[in-house]
Amino acid sequence: MNLDFIIKVFSDSLYFTGPILLVSLGGLFAYKAGVVNIGLDGMMGIGALASALVLFYTGNWLIAIIGGIISGVLIGLLFSFFGVTKKANFIITGFAINLLSTALGKYVLALEGRTDINVIGTISNLNTRIEIPLIKDIPILGPIISNQTPLVYISFILIFVLSFVIYKTKFGTYVRVVGESEEAAKSVGININKIKYLAVIIGAVLAALAGYEVAINQLNAYTADITAGIGFIALAAIYCGDGKPKTVAIYAILFGLTRSLATNLAIRIGSIAGLLQIIPYLMIVIVLTTVAIINHRKSLYRGFLDE
Repeated sequence: MNLDFIIKVFSDSLYFTGPILLVSLGGLFAYKAGVVNIGLDGMMGIGALASALVLFYTGNWLIAIIGGIISGVLIGLLFSFFGVTKKANFIITGFAINLLSTALGKYVLALEGRTDINVIGTISNLNTRIEIPLIKDIPILGPIISNQTPLVYISFILIFVLSFVIYKTKFGTYVRVVGESEEAAKSVGININKIKYLAVIIGAVLAALAGYEVAINQLNAYTADITAGIGFIALAAIYCGDGKPKTVAIYAILFGLTRSLATNLAIRIGSIAGLLQIIPYLMIVIVLTTVAIINHRKSLYRGFLDE
Protein backbone atom coordinates (compact mmCIF):
# COMPACT_ATOMS: atom_id res chain seq x y z
CA MET A 1 0.00 0.00 0.00
CA ASN A 2 1.98 3.01 -1.28
CA LEU A 3 1.56 6.75 -0.76
CA ASP A 4 -0.24 7.24 -4.09
CA PHE A 5 -2.90 4.76 -3.03
CA ILE A 6 -3.42 6.51 0.32
CA ILE A 7 -3.69 9.91 -1.39
CA LYS A 8 -6.21 8.47 -3.85
CA VAL A 9 -8.31 7.03 -1.02
CA PHE A 10 -8.47 10.35 0.82
CA SER A 11 -9.08 12.34 -2.36
CA ASP A 12 -11.91 10.02 -3.39
CA SER A 13 -13.31 10.18 0.14
CA LEU A 14 -14.12 13.87 -0.44
CA TYR A 15 -15.60 12.89 -3.81
CA PHE A 16 -17.89 10.36 -2.13
CA THR A 17 -18.57 12.49 0.95
CA GLY A 18 -19.99 15.44 -1.03
CA PRO A 19 -23.36 13.83 -1.92
CA ILE A 20 -23.65 12.10 1.47
CA LEU A 21 -23.03 15.40 3.23
CA LEU A 22 -25.56 17.29 1.11
CA VAL A 23 -28.29 14.73 1.81
CA SER A 24 -27.35 14.48 5.51
CA LEU A 25 -27.49 18.23 6.06
CA GLY A 26 -30.75 18.45 4.13
CA GLY A 27 -32.32 15.66 6.15
CA LEU A 28 -31.05 17.30 9.33
CA PHE A 29 -33.31 20.31 8.73
CA ALA A 30 -36.40 18.10 8.64
CA TYR A 31 -35.11 16.12 11.64
CA LYS A 32 -34.78 19.31 13.67
CA ALA A 33 -38.37 20.21 12.77
CA GLY A 34 -39.61 16.83 14.01
CA VAL A 35 -40.02 15.26 10.57
CA VAL A 36 -38.52 11.82 9.92
CA ASN A 37 -37.72 11.99 6.21
CA ILE A 38 -37.14 8.42 5.06
CA GLY A 39 -37.67 9.66 1.49
CA LEU A 40 -34.26 11.33 1.18
CA ASP A 41 -32.98 8.57 -1.09
CA GLY A 42 -35.94 8.98 -3.43
CA MET A 43 -35.61 12.77 -3.43
CA MET A 44 -31.99 12.39 -4.45
CA GLY A 45 -32.95 9.95 -7.20
CA ILE A 46 -35.61 12.28 -8.60
CA GLY A 47 -33.11 15.16 -8.52
CA ALA A 48 -30.64 13.02 -10.45
CA LEU A 49 -33.29 12.07 -13.02
CA ALA A 50 -34.45 15.66 -13.53
CA SER A 51 -30.89 16.98 -13.84
CA ALA A 52 -29.87 14.27 -16.30
CA LEU A 53 -32.96 14.78 -18.46
CA VAL A 54 -32.57 18.56 -18.57
CA LEU A 55 -28.88 18.32 -19.40
CA PHE A 56 -29.56 15.63 -22.01
CA TYR A 57 -32.05 17.84 -23.86
CA THR A 58 -30.52 21.30 -23.30
CA GLY A 59 -26.79 20.64 -22.99
CA ASN A 60 -26.65 23.39 -20.35
CA TRP A 61 -25.37 22.39 -16.90
CA LEU A 62 -26.76 25.54 -15.25
CA ILE A 63 -30.28 24.79 -16.48
CA ALA A 64 -29.74 21.21 -15.28
CA ILE A 65 -29.00 22.50 -11.76
CA ILE A 66 -32.14 24.63 -11.87
CA GLY A 67 -34.10 21.59 -13.06
CA GLY A 68 -32.73 19.58 -10.15
CA ILE A 69 -33.65 22.32 -7.66
CA ILE A 70 -37.19 22.61 -9.06
CA SER A 71 -37.62 18.83 -8.81
CA GLY A 72 -36.46 19.04 -5.18
CA VAL A 73 -39.01 21.74 -4.38
CA LEU A 74 -41.82 19.77 -6.04
CA ILE A 75 -41.02 16.47 -4.35
CA GLY A 76 -40.58 18.29 -1.04
CA LEU A 77 -44.04 19.81 -1.47
CA LEU A 78 -45.47 16.38 -2.30
CA PHE A 79 -43.94 14.82 0.83
CA SER A 80 -45.10 17.75 2.98
CA PHE A 81 -48.64 17.69 1.60
CA PHE A 82 -49.18 14.09 2.64
CA GLY A 83 -46.92 13.98 5.70
CA VAL A 84 -47.58 17.43 7.20
CA THR A 85 -50.95 18.65 5.88
CA LYS A 86 -52.73 15.29 5.64
CA LYS A 87 -50.92 13.88 8.71
CA ALA A 88 -49.91 10.69 6.90
CA ASN A 89 -47.25 8.55 8.56
CA PHE A 90 -43.83 10.01 7.73
CA ILE A 91 -42.23 6.58 7.36
CA ILE A 92 -44.84 5.37 4.88
CA THR A 93 -44.77 8.67 2.98
CA GLY A 94 -40.98 8.50 2.74
CA PHE A 95 -40.99 4.93 1.45
CA ALA A 96 -43.63 5.94 -1.10
CA ILE A 97 -41.28 8.68 -2.34
CA ASN A 98 -38.46 6.14 -2.64
CA LEU A 99 -40.66 3.76 -4.63
CA LEU A 100 -41.86 6.64 -6.82
CA SER A 101 -38.26 7.60 -7.60
CA THR A 102 -37.31 4.11 -8.78
CA ALA A 103 -40.55 3.58 -10.71
CA LEU A 104 -40.32 7.00 -12.37
CA GLY A 105 -36.71 6.36 -13.35
CA LYS A 106 -37.53 3.02 -14.94
CA TYR A 107 -40.54 4.51 -16.71
CA VAL A 108 -38.48 7.34 -18.22
CA LEU A 109 -35.77 4.89 -19.28
CA ALA A 110 -38.46 2.74 -20.93
CA LEU A 111 -39.81 5.78 -22.79
CA GLU A 112 -36.30 6.40 -24.04
CA GLY A 113 -36.21 2.82 -25.34
CA ARG A 114 -33.72 1.69 -22.71
CA THR A 115 -33.75 -0.64 -19.72
CA ASP A 116 -33.04 0.19 -16.12
CA ILE A 117 -29.44 -1.01 -16.46
CA ASN A 118 -28.68 1.37 -19.29
CA VAL A 119 -28.14 5.10 -18.98
CA ILE A 120 -29.46 8.35 -20.25
CA GLY A 121 -26.30 9.89 -21.71
CA THR A 122 -25.61 13.39 -20.51
CA ILE A 123 -22.50 15.28 -21.59
CA SER A 124 -19.36 13.22 -21.28
CA ASN A 125 -16.12 14.61 -19.89
CA LEU A 126 -17.68 17.63 -18.20
CA ASN A 127 -14.72 19.43 -16.67
CA THR A 128 -16.38 20.53 -13.45
CA ARG A 129 -13.44 20.02 -11.12
CA ILE A 130 -11.68 23.01 -9.60
CA GLU A 131 -7.95 23.25 -9.06
CA ILE A 132 -7.26 25.59 -6.15
CA PRO A 133 -4.22 27.85 -6.76
CA LEU A 134 -1.35 27.42 -4.28
CA ILE A 135 -3.08 24.54 -2.47
CA LYS A 136 -2.84 22.26 -5.51
CA ASP A 137 0.97 22.48 -5.33
CA ILE A 138 1.23 21.42 -1.68
CA PRO A 139 2.64 17.88 -1.45
CA ILE A 140 0.15 15.20 -0.34
CA LEU A 141 -2.48 17.74 0.82
CA GLY A 142 -2.82 19.40 -2.60
CA PRO A 143 -3.92 16.31 -4.56
CA ILE A 144 -6.43 15.47 -1.82
CA ILE A 145 -8.14 18.84 -1.38
CA SER A 146 -7.75 20.31 -4.87
CA ASN A 147 -9.42 19.05 -8.05
CA GLN A 148 -12.85 18.45 -6.51
CA THR A 149 -16.22 19.56 -7.89
CA PRO A 150 -17.85 22.83 -6.73
CA LEU A 151 -20.65 21.01 -4.89
CA VAL A 152 -18.09 19.09 -2.81
CA TYR A 153 -16.65 22.36 -1.52
CA ILE A 154 -20.14 23.82 -1.09
CA SER A 155 -21.22 20.80 0.95
CA PHE A 156 -18.42 21.42 3.46
CA ILE A 157 -19.19 25.14 3.64
CA LEU A 158 -22.83 24.24 4.33
CA ILE A 159 -21.80 22.55 7.59
CA PHE A 160 -21.03 25.95 9.09
CA VAL A 161 -23.86 27.74 7.29
CA LEU A 162 -26.38 25.20 8.59
CA SER A 163 -24.98 25.41 12.13
CA PHE A 164 -25.35 29.18 12.03
CA VAL A 165 -28.90 29.05 10.64
CA ILE A 166 -30.09 26.46 13.18
CA TYR A 167 -28.52 27.99 16.29
CA LYS A 168 -28.15 31.70 15.51
CA THR A 169 -31.19 32.75 13.47
CA LYS A 170 -34.89 33.26 14.18
CA PHE A 171 -35.85 30.68 11.57
CA GLY A 172 -33.51 28.12 13.13
CA THR A 173 -35.00 28.77 16.55
CA TYR A 174 -38.48 28.22 15.13
CA VAL A 175 -37.36 24.95 13.54
CA ARG A 176 -35.93 23.69 16.84
CA VAL A 177 -38.97 24.77 18.86
CA VAL A 178 -41.33 23.01 16.44
CA GLY A 179 -39.21 19.86 16.60
CA GLU A 180 -38.96 19.87 20.39
CA SER A 181 -42.51 20.85 21.34
CA GLU A 182 -45.36 21.64 18.98
CA GLU A 183 -47.47 22.84 21.91
CA ALA A 184 -44.80 25.37 22.88
CA ALA A 185 -44.55 26.46 19.24
CA LYS A 186 -48.32 27.00 19.07
CA SER A 187 -48.31 28.98 22.30
CA VAL A 188 -45.92 31.57 20.85
CA GLY A 189 -47.73 31.79 17.53
CA ILE A 190 -45.37 29.79 15.31
CA ASN A 191 -46.98 28.39 12.16
CA ILE A 192 -45.98 24.75 12.62
CA ASN A 193 -46.97 23.51 9.17
CA LYS A 194 -45.14 26.37 7.46
CA ILE A 195 -41.92 25.62 9.35
CA LYS A 196 -42.17 21.90 8.59
CA TYR A 197 -42.87 22.59 4.91
CA LEU A 198 -39.81 24.85 4.66
CA ALA A 199 -37.58 22.38 6.52
CA VAL A 200 -38.65 19.49 4.29
CA ILE A 201 -38.27 21.53 1.08
CA ILE A 202 -34.78 22.72 2.06
CA GLY A 203 -33.82 19.09 2.68
CA ALA A 204 -35.38 17.96 -0.59
CA VAL A 205 -33.48 20.61 -2.57
CA LEU A 206 -30.15 19.60 -1.00
CA ALA A 207 -30.95 15.93 -1.71
CA ALA A 208 -31.78 16.82 -5.33
CA LEU A 209 -28.47 18.68 -5.64
CA ALA A 210 -26.74 15.54 -4.37
CA GLY A 211 -28.53 13.70 -7.19
CA TYR A 212 -27.19 16.27 -9.66
CA GLU A 213 -23.69 15.79 -8.27
CA VAL A 214 -23.76 12.01 -8.74
CA ALA A 215 -25.53 11.97 -12.12
CA ILE A 216 -23.75 14.88 -13.80
CA ASN A 217 -20.42 15.47 -12.08
CA GLN A 218 -19.55 11.92 -11.08
CA LEU A 219 -21.15 9.46 -13.50
CA ASN A 220 -22.19 11.68 -16.44
CA ALA A 221 -25.21 9.38 -16.64
CA TYR A 222 -28.42 8.26 -14.97
CA THR A 223 -29.61 4.82 -13.90
CA ALA A 224 -32.71 3.91 -11.91
CA ASP A 225 -30.58 2.78 -8.96
CA ILE A 226 -28.18 5.72 -9.13
CA THR A 227 -28.40 6.65 -5.43
CA ALA A 228 -26.84 3.37 -4.24
CA GLY A 229 -28.48 3.91 -0.85
CA ILE A 230 -26.85 7.29 -0.19
CA GLY A 231 -30.11 8.60 1.28
CA PHE A 232 -30.11 5.83 3.87
CA ILE A 233 -26.42 6.38 4.58
CA ALA A 234 -27.30 10.03 5.23
CA LEU A 235 -30.06 8.97 7.64
CA ALA A 236 -27.51 6.88 9.52
CA ALA A 237 -25.22 9.92 9.76
CA ILE A 238 -28.10 12.06 11.09
CA TYR A 239 -29.03 9.61 13.83
CA CYS A 240 -25.45 8.73 14.76
CA GLY A 241 -24.68 12.45 14.95
CA ASP A 242 -27.72 13.03 17.20
CA GLY A 243 -28.94 15.84 14.95
CA LYS A 244 -25.90 18.06 15.56
CA PRO A 245 -24.60 19.52 12.25
CA LYS A 246 -20.87 19.14 12.93
CA THR A 247 -21.22 15.66 14.43
CA VAL A 248 -23.46 14.59 11.56
CA ALA A 249 -20.79 15.89 9.17
CA ILE A 250 -18.11 13.80 10.91
CA TYR A 251 -20.16 10.63 10.39
CA ALA A 252 -20.87 11.58 6.77
CA ILE A 253 -17.12 12.00 6.21
CA LEU A 254 -16.46 8.66 7.92
CA PHE A 255 -18.96 6.90 5.65
CA GLY A 256 -17.47 8.67 2.61
CA LEU A 257 -13.98 7.54 3.61
CA THR A 258 -15.19 3.96 4.09
CA ARG A 259 -16.84 3.99 0.67
CA SER A 260 -13.68 5.35 -0.93
CA LEU A 261 -11.54 2.70 0.73
CA ALA A 262 -13.89 -0.08 -0.40
CA THR A 263 -13.97 1.21 -3.98
CA ASN A 264 -10.21 1.62 -4.28
CA LEU A 265 -9.54 -1.77 -2.70
CA ALA A 266 -12.03 -3.33 -5.13
CA ILE A 267 -10.09 -1.81 -8.04
CA ARG A 268 -6.80 -2.97 -6.56
CA ILE A 269 -8.01 -6.48 -5.64
CA GLY A 270 -10.44 -7.29 -8.42
CA SER A 271 -11.00 -10.92 -7.44
CA ILE A 272 -13.13 -10.00 -4.40
CA ALA A 273 -14.45 -6.67 -5.67
CA GLY A 274 -18.09 -7.56 -5.01
CA LEU A 275 -17.37 -8.57 -1.43
CA LEU A 276 -15.47 -5.36 -0.72
CA GLN A 277 -18.42 -3.23 -1.83
CA ILE A 278 -20.37 -4.28 1.27
CA ILE A 279 -17.80 -2.63 3.56
CA PRO A 280 -19.52 0.81 3.69
CA TYR A 281 -22.87 -0.74 4.61
CA LEU A 282 -21.27 -3.05 7.15
CA MET A 283 -19.56 -0.02 8.69
CA ILE A 284 -22.94 1.72 9.01
CA VAL A 285 -24.39 -1.27 10.88
CA ILE A 286 -21.37 -1.35 13.21
CA VAL A 287 -21.48 2.40 13.88
CA LEU A 288 -25.26 2.45 14.45
CA THR A 289 -24.98 -0.49 16.86
CA THR A 290 -22.08 1.11 18.73
CA VAL A 291 -23.88 4.46 19.03
CA ALA A 292 -27.06 2.72 20.24
CA ILE A 293 -25.10 0.84 22.93
CA ILE A 294 -23.32 4.03 24.07
CA ASN A 295 -26.61 5.97 24.24
CA HIS A 296 -28.26 3.12 26.17
CA ARG A 297 -25.45 3.08 28.73
CA LYS A 298 -25.65 6.86 29.08
CA SER A 299 -29.40 6.66 29.76
CA LEU A 300 -28.82 3.93 32.36
CA TYR A 301 -26.13 6.05 34.01
CA ARG A 302 -28.43 9.10 34.11
CA GLY A 303 -31.18 6.95 35.61
CA PHE A 304 -28.74 5.70 38.27
CA LEU A 305 -27.79 9.30 39.16
CA ASP A 306 -31.46 10.31 39.39
CA GLU A 307 -32.04 7.60 41.95
